[in-house]
Amino acid sequence: MIGILAELNKRFDHAALRPETTEKDIIRLCSEAVEYKLFAIAVNPVWVPVAKDILLGSGVRIVSVAGFPLGANRTESKIVEAVRCANDGAHEIDMVANIGWLISGEHGRAREEISSVRKNLPYNVLLKVIVEAGLLTPPQQIDAVRAVINGGAQFVKTSTGFFGNTTREQIETLSAAAGGQVEVKASGGIRTMEQCRVMLEAGATRLGSSASVSIMREYLKSRGDWTPDGKGRKQPD
Repeated sequence: MIGILAELNKRFDHAALRPETTEKDIIRLCSEAVEYKLFAIAVNPVWVPVAKDILLGSGVRIVSVAGFPLGANRTESKIVEAVRCANDGAHEIDMVANIGWLISGEHGRAREEISSVRKNLPYNVLLKVIVEAGLLTPPQQIDAVRAVINGGAQFVKTSTGFFGNTTREQIETLSAAAGGQVEVKASGGIRTMEQCRVMLEAGATRLGSSASVSIMREYLKSRGDWTPDGKGRKQPD
């Protein structure tokens, strides 16, 4: 019955990226990620050292961001931000591309920026590039994926979540354009197990969500591992 949702916990970047996030929120985020054995947490740069201390030895990875959420920063600023996050303990960087360049067809500039950030990061730090697919036409989405591939990043990511929800059609377009050369992360409005199934079937390999815990409870209940009062819940595989 679970099928593509097997080991769903290992798909999640459990996110707390809103501006009002507090240190208390980060502590809770990390605790939840450890409890549910989620793949990673995603936090703004200021919280990376806090998360590193909490998650030390847990196996949960840390994702942070550069040029977030608008992507209109100077390239030099994105490089400094990404490198500092990596130095502070981030294992992955979700960088927002310059969306204006993608819309206006300046793919070479977008590719060069991605390449510059990638070249300045340690080889073992993954780079995911957010392209705000909801603001792009399908042909522009395809061109954006090509810029991500040619820039040397490892993932294309649909959205910051601030400008609309991710759709199946966006994932299908990005996945087809990626052709296995980069992976696809779905993010933006993912709040149910059914949405997760749709995104994974469409070609996503990672899911970004602030609702990871409620989704995991739904998932565990569907497997018979969850009771309404939470008692008897088994750990995810």
